[in-house]
Amino acid sequence: MKRKILYIEPVVSEMVDSWEEYLSKFKSPNTELEVTSLPEGPRHLEYYSYGPLVVPQILKMIKKAERDNFDGVIIGCFYDPGLREAREIAEKLVVTAPAEASMHIAATLGQRFSIIVGRTKWIPLMRENVIKYGFQDHLASFRAIGMGVLDLQVDPEETKRRIAQAAERAIESDGAEVIILGCTHQFGFYQELQGTLRVPVIDVACAALNYAEFLIDLRDKHGWYFNKKNEYLPPPREEIEAWKLSELF
Repeated sequence: MKRKILYIEPVVSEMVDSWEEYLSKFKSPNTELEVTSLPEGPRHLEYYSYGPLVVPQILKMIKKAERDNFDGVIIGCFYDPGLREAREIAEKLVVTAPAEASMHIAATLGQRFSIIVGRTKWIPLMRENVIKYGFQDHLASFRAIGMGVLDLQVDPEETKRRIAQAAERAIESDGAEVIILGCTHQFGFYQELQGTLRVPVIDVACAALNYAEFLIDLRDKHGWYFNKKNEYLPPPREEIEAWKLSELF
């Protein structure tokens, strides 16, 4: 059975073709993958104030993807912006994001994981997500490498060197058994690092893609889908129409 998945880079990006080429190496043969980004807005989400700017656009893209018969959507940022909101308004569309997906996988592959981030600025919001998803007992540490999102692919060798150094400290000093690369822009490094570090190293974009495939299969084979009666209960259609909110999502 074919799966149709949309990967949204939730910023303005010139890397859509690069993302599609990279992720296509790791998708299932029966997955059709499309990558897109936002038409306007910030180029990264390192600041809290940027996040609210992109969520309305993400929600519009979620509803359009459902109308266009996609099976799943990935919100491609490790902050997981708009994930709960998107699941609330989706009807049968599977929605996931890198942090949630990679933490589930990491907690299965080892008892404790460390997350390698670019800047210490990122850690408070990411820690909130660790707690929200219930993985605080599995978190060994955060380790920052002193690089912003847009720096990570400028000099790949330097980025890999810094990640390796931080990961080694996490393994030796913090007891990490799994390393999570805590930004989608740390893509393309995990295989070499994994060979050097000799522990599982999770590329979060790949994790989100394969986790989306898994969730789609669970939905289609078993009917297992997000509970729509409690946390993901959608707003009443009457309110959306009466308050003229349909254009917002």
